[in-house]
Amino acid sequence: MMGKEETVLSDEINQKRAEANAAVFEKISSSRPMLTGVAPALEVVPGMTPNTILTSGAPLDWSEYAGGQRRAIINAAIYEGLADDESQAISKLDSGAITVSTTQEHNCIGSVAGIYTASMPVLIVKDAEHGNSAFCNLYEGKSRYRLNYGAYNTEVYEGLKWLEHTLGPVLSDALSINGPIDLVPLMARALRLGDELHSRNTAGTLLFERELTGSLFKLAQRDKDYELIEEVLDFFDANDYTFLRIGMAAAKATADAAHGVEYSSVLTGMAINCREFAIRVSGLGDEWFRGAFPDLEGRFFEGFTAADAEWIGGESCVTETIGLGGFAQACAPTLMDYQGGTYQAMLDNNLAMYEITVGENRNYQIPAFDFRGTPTGIDLFKVLQSDVTPVIDGGLAGKEGGQIGAGVLRTNRDVFVAAANSYLTQCGSK
Repeated sequence: MMGKEETVLSDEINQKRAEANAAVFEKISSSRPMLTGVAPALEVVPGMTPNTILTSGAPLDWSEYAGGQRRAIINAAIYEGLADDESQAISKLDSGAITVSTTQEHNCIGSVAGIYTASMPVLIVKDAEHGNSAFCNLYEGKSRYRLNYGAYNTEVYEGLKWLEHTLGPVLSDALSINGPIDLVPLMARALRLGDELHSRNTAGTLLFERELTGSLFKLAQRDKDYELIEEVLDFFDANDYTFLRIGMAAAKATADAAHGVEYSSVLTGMAINCREFAIRVSGLGDEWFRGAFPDLEGRFFEGFTAADAEWIGGESCVTETIGLGGFAQACAPTLMDYQGGTYQAMLDNNLAMYEITVGENRNYQIPAFDFRGTPTGIDLFKVLQSDVTPVIDGGLAGKEGGQIGAGVLRTNRDVFVAAANSYLTQCGSK
């Protein structure tokens, strides 16, 4: 078992680590993610090809994908027209005619299975302070049957086509009128209005809709297509989770800007695939440290139990790496109705996160803690020293496809031990 940090790192390395972690924290705090546009993945995502499918989590070979995540990839090939049916899709995936890659290798971030195909519209977020960009695809809608949850039927197909032909182009045109949207002020206000910007995005969606309303009306007047704009506004009104994908892209851009700082022990990525939970550390290059799935404390929708759940991927926990989600739980007491538990437990969870982070984010504040900044910058050595591991808010996927519940995920120590051992090898001898 890894001991306390001062017993395994020299004073000199600890000093360099502290300075590096301070630099990472400043990069996170000074990040200025801007929503600049929406475009098909093929046009803007680095390395995207017509025959590429992206999916969540640390990299795996195609043959290693299983369960709902494998099913989602196969169905994505059918949706994109790369295969006529499941058998042909598998054959082409096996031969390499259709390639599978992790979102992480393409500056993207994925919800649950995180499926991207070439034609799917993606949100484009650029960090105006540091210059890097990140991408996230659009929310499919409130039906529990979604491709990113492994489901595929006529409803899913038609919903994805609506995103491709209606919501994506309308958002693109509206942003061309409105101009880029500065996301940090919007997200900061959403926290004050009851979101934690992972499992609750009601305020964020309303604020985003308000930001674009004027541009949408101008678009309707220009193109005389009022019904189309009404469809988009109806979608916003019916789908509180619309903003989640924008917040994920903002968090990805922010975390990526803080990656690659030598000697830093701060996490700049957390991700799940169908086989494992994994973390990325700023000072340890592009290696993903893999381990057991988090422990689940969840609330299941009516008719479902823990026996119905399966892991099919997920990267929305990138929000936790920048001080949101489980690290801002105290902002969102109504989450109790969604994922169970008590508000006192949420307060306790949130307070514990200060023990494992390097600072308090000046951008994001928690009213319940007298507007204290959210705990930000997960330090792998503080995790091991304190025996407190990160908490993550998230949805639960079902073995038969679709979402079947929500809850709090508590990560295990194993990935942090693996990363700390690598840190000692890479940095401890410098």
